[in-house]
Amino acid sequence: MRVRVGNGGKPRSAGVVLRAVGILAGILDVAVRDGRIPANPARGASNLPRKGTKKRRRYLTNEEVFRFARALPDDKRSVLVLTLAYTGIRWGEAVALTVNDIDLDRCRLAVHQTATEVDGLIHVGPPKSWEARSVPFPAFLAPRLKALIAGKRATELVFPARAGGYLARPDTAWNRQSWWLTALRDAGLEHITPHDLKHTAASLAVSAGANVKALQRMLGHKSAAMTLDTYADLFEDDLGSVADRLKSAGARREQGCPLGELSSSPRVRSLSSVRDAPRSKQRRRSNRVRRQFGRRPVLALLGSPTTRHAAGAKV
Repeated sequence: MRVRVGNGGKPRSAGVVLRAVGILAGILDVAVRDGRIPANPARGASNLPRKGTKKRRRYLTNEEVFRFARALPDDKRSVLVLTLAYTGIRWGEAVALTVNDIDLDRCRLAVHQTATEVDGLIHVGPPKSWEARSVPFPAFLAPRLKALIAGKRATELVFPARAGGYLARPDTAWNRQSWWLTALRDAGLEHITPHDLKHTAASLAVSAGANVKALQRMLGHKSAAMTLDTYADLFEDDLGSVADRLKSAGARREQGCPLGELSSSPRVRSLSSVRDAPRSKQRRRSNRVRRQFGRRPVLALLGSPTTRHAAGAKV
């Protein structure tokens, strides 16, 4: 399979090629089903490129995020970087935000569209997950966003380009010049892309105590399973912390309540009462029969239909 070269004369990445082949295979499957071609040549191709080992993600710390923001040329791009790093929204979702999408009182962003650049043209459409969502932002961003949107109409963009319209994604290739790369060098940071700030937001949220479901909604993933698959490395340390918390809780319990006293706890008593409920009911029934018919054998009494009727017993 021939791989068309991209910008700079380099071949397309394995991920791009595999996605393109997957789309082509889906189209040809329809052609096979309609009887237009006898077989799908895109299925079972043996010379497709393989994805290399995933590089370890670079998560910025809080200090590094602010250092990067201070190195940017103006307040608009500084607030944009802080928004990306602390909300986890995508670049296209951020530059598509309007004044009406910002709730300063509740510290929420209404994400319902994205501006995606394809071959130099901006295409506006629904978010990647096809679902609108409400994303929280930290309170320290509120005054910065308020200053940025002051005097703007509700339908105006929060982060517009200098000449108007949607702000283009910065060039982040190693051999290029852009305001993004210049700020990274001035801040003394290694190479990252705007999408890496989404990963940073996930890392900062997890370190602040966010659970998987909250992180899924924040990042706009279709499922919590997808969030776990993407950021499994962020939750590895949780195993150790869970063990430590269980150890501490067990130690406190052992000191405050010896093992012999566990049976007297409300929880244990409630479980025992549920377990012994049928047995207690049977004992009460037997005692009622004894009171009415003396100490004659209870089973003999219960065996007589007349006795059962007189005693009101249910068998």
